[in-house]
Amino acid sequence: MTEVSAFLLDLDGTLVDSEPIHRRGYEAYFAHRGWDVPDLTIFTGRRAEDVFATEPGPWSGLDPATVLAEVLRHVPDEAAEAVPGARDLIQSAAAAGVRLAIVTSAGPAWVERSLVESLGLSLTSVDVVVTARDVVDGKPHPAGFALACERLGVDPALAVAAEDSPAGVRAALGAGVRRVHGVATTHDADRLREAGAVDVHDDLRPLLGLLGG
Repeated sequence: MTEVSAFLLDLDGTLVDSEPIHRRGYEAYFAHRGWDVPDLTIFTGRRAEDVFATEPGPWSGLDPATVLAEVLRHVPDEAAEAVPGARDLIQSAAAAGVRLAIVTSAGPAWVERSLVESLGLSLTSVDVVVTARDVVDGKPHPAGFALACERLGVDPALAVAAEDSPAGVRAALGAGVRRVHGVATTHDADRLREAGAVDVHDDLRPLLGLLGG
């Protein structure tokens, strides 16, 4: 195992098992509008506004930001369960002196709520947070991961990323991260490997072994 310069971790579906909460929100919103529920996996790993702007659906022609705001009003107001190994990985990385960033398609408020309520940590537990607001282009574009590496001052080729979606895997690879691990909370292992994941796990506990010791 070569040196790990940093961990670059997605949030939803990787650190916290939030996809069931978001799914309930989307289903409630579509029911409210009288629309058929689409394949909701088109949203995983991506900014919802990007999906509403580029993917065909009953929302076509509507303002993406307005649609997202309506969806969010239907999302249950509750914190997500932590993915096993998430808290330990963040704390163990800090103890080992390994830099850590969260790279997410969510907004800052959800990042803080997930760290505090789901993981029992604080924003100061991670070195860098890159959210949907920090980049022009969301996943699968590599901008978020590239910005995280720039802010951390690390070589992406020596970093390890963890993602639960094909879009996220492709984004990390596009930024020059060579070791992208899939977390099969949302998509099956085959889809994550097809996207380029070097390995796929059920949760984050196997990544603790990359720290050594």
